[in-house]
Amino acid sequence: MDLACPYCGTMNRIPEARIADGPICGKCKQTLLAGKPVALDESSFDALAASGLPVLIDFWAAWCGPCRMMAPQFEAAAKDLAGEAVLAKVDTEANPQLAARFNVRSIPTLLLVQGGKVLARDAGARPAAEIVRMARQARSSG
Repeated sequence: MDLACPYCGTMNRIPEARIADGPICGKCKQTLLAGKPVALDESSFDALAASGLPVLIDFWAAWCGPCRMMAPQFEAAAKDLAGEAVLAKVDTEANPQLAARFNVRSIPTLLLVQGGKVLARDAGARPAAEIVRMARQARSSG
């Protein structure tokens, strides 16, 4: 499976049987699936979204109360989904073009993307269990 490094954007080929072994980027040596959300911007978004592993994106803003309330739940979901999906955060204030590209009208909005295609979307703050369930259901049906 091809997996883009969320830190440097380098595409890494990882055997699917070894995805749970904590692969590291061949270029920057960062852990590819650290079990914590990574920050995405417009320059890093497309490479990661085109990866073989699903990417669950939280569109958020620092001024948003529900976004701040959901942040620890998203962190917990990242730990639960390590090896199954990459969890990422997009600050809509710093990256308004990404929010517009995906028609994000309210925040927080969760978007599950794999291979460049949107598999699922949901708006509103969610507990970790619902975030994990959304990612797993969308992946199994997509």
